[in-house]
Amino acid sequence: MNPSTAQARVLVDELVRNTVSHVVLCPGSRNAPLSMALYDAAEAGRVSLHVRIDERSAGFLALGIAARTGRPTVVVCTSGTAAANFHPAVLEADRAGVPLIVLTADRPPELRAAGANQVIDQDRLYGDAVRYFNELAIADTHTGQNAYWRSQVCRAWNAAYGEWRSGPVHLNVPFREPLVPDVGPDADTWPEPLDGRPNGQRWTELPDYGALPAFVVPSTRTGLVIACDSGVAAAAEWAEANGWPLIAETGGAGVSGDSAITSGAWLLAVPEFVAAHKPEQVLCIGRPTVFRQVQQLLADADVEVLLVRPDTDWPAPAHNVRQVGQWFAEPTKPADPEWLARWRAADVAAREAVTTALAAEPWPSGPAVAADVMAALPPDSLLVVGSSNPTRDIALAAGPVRPDLLVHRNRGVAGIDGTVSAAVGAALVHHGPSYALLGDLTFLHDSNGLLTGTLERRPDLTIVVVNDDGGGIFSLLEQGEPAHDRGFERVFGTPHGADIGALCAGYGVPHARVTSSNELQAALGQPEGLRVVEVAIERDARRDLHGRLRAAVSRAVRDGCARGDA
Repeated sequence: MNPSTAQARVLVDELVRNTVSHVVLCPGSRNAPLSMALYDAAEAGRVSLHVRIDERSAGFLALGIAARTGRPTVVVCTSGTAAANFHPAVLEADRAGVPLIVLTADRPPELRAAGANQVIDQDRLYGDAVRYFNELAIADTHTGQNAYWRSQVCRAWNAAYGEWRSGPVHLNVPFREPLVPDVGPDADTWPEPLDGRPNGQRWTELPDYGALPAFVVPSTRTGLVIACDSGVAAAAEWAEANGWPLIAETGGAGVSGDSAITSGAWLLAVPEFVAAHKPEQVLCIGRPTVFRQVQQLLADADVEVLLVRPDTDWPAPAHNVRQVGQWFAEPTKPADPEWLARWRAADVAAREAVTTALAAEPWPSGPAVAADVMAALPPDSLLVVGSSNPTRDIALAAGPVRPDLLVHRNRGVAGIDGTVSAAVGAALVHHGPSYALLGDLTFLHDSNGLLTGTLERRPDLTIVVVNDDGGGIFSLLEQGEPAHDRGFERVFGTPHGADIGALCAGYGVPHARVTSSNELQAALGQPEGLRVVEVAIERDARRDLHGRLRAAVSRAVRDGCARGDA
């Protein structure tokens, strides 16, 4: 047996022993030993193998799988720019706390020094974005390597799963030729046994960091919960049990109970309401990334901030964080029942105002499409929400709670990169129908995520693309103000004129363009296979629409405050 084959087989075996169940593989020559070992493991039913030809797409596919399973997923490629194309997914995994094990094949040092083809410097290629980096020693025909290889896999798995916070790790594996298994009578001969521990055990037993007992302890009668992606459902249960109002960045998706304030994004944008309902403490789960009004509340010097499951960059605009922990304990004081009642009354008024205002607007608009999607999804659906406008529209639609939905968003770095691929990965491991709500630029930026080989499994995933022919999010920012109209359309609006239907046809993906709310909801009732549903909206109308919705909510809330209802 040649050294590259021996090393690859041991690495794959130990990964499986460390509970790795999904591997995403990109074809290449230098990673051929790993490719063949992974194929054999998949044929034996030991691992689920997903093959993709685009490394950037593969990285986000692995990220989607890992985010939904909560366990380390492996992604494998050859050397050179292939490894560099994993970088965006590694960055997202770092900031979002998603466990990835990145295996990059490499040329041995003597070939790097000789100017060999497909060579870049892969040493610490992803910088500080990984929890752990190691380059394995070159395999050779001698004893003592089996234990070393298996130990390094255990180290990588341990770092990815994380004592404090999960994240990506990087193992760089240089292979010398031959890169394919030997044939002949000595094909399986090796100087030492290559077996692992008995009974399928890991080489090194490690703790399971599924739950850590580091608690924050709320201590006020007038508090507010702000929940992002991590632990939203549990936060909603805690808020319901303890009488604290809860605002989720996902609006009503994935939350439950009477404490959920699904119009919270609108309420925090009404200065009069915030002044009369300022919490003493904010229990913040995860890192808020969408609404500026949330950042303003966290920056208020009169508000104590308790952080649960933050990343390394704490969401602390005023640097006034009081406690940091991995979970939340029972509060030391009972909540003021009138406090929650006033928030709920304001929520009812705001939701009715949004619903009435949207009904008076021509269909479609971003919030209206989001509301229709939320209403149409069957129970136990996965909803992948794109960055920019879709993640805002889900909250701004101010719909009812949907505790039966599971929401995934790439909010670690909050970019549009790789979202189609992440949605496909998440859908492949979700036990139920899956949907995605994306903007047109997000969809086009990762349209290659639609590319699924004829031998690969396709998910039951319906992708709803809200197409406003460009960067609609910028119309809501400072760049979209009339004073900055000069040059806006070319450098921010970026109209593309792409034919999404023709693009889908090229990938062999069914496509439908709907023109009414009824057509959209009917299309969402057919969750079989991978398909795209397109809704065209007017980009120029978004800024004015938000202004009218904000004014309607402000009037309703001010009237409620004047009556003493809120």
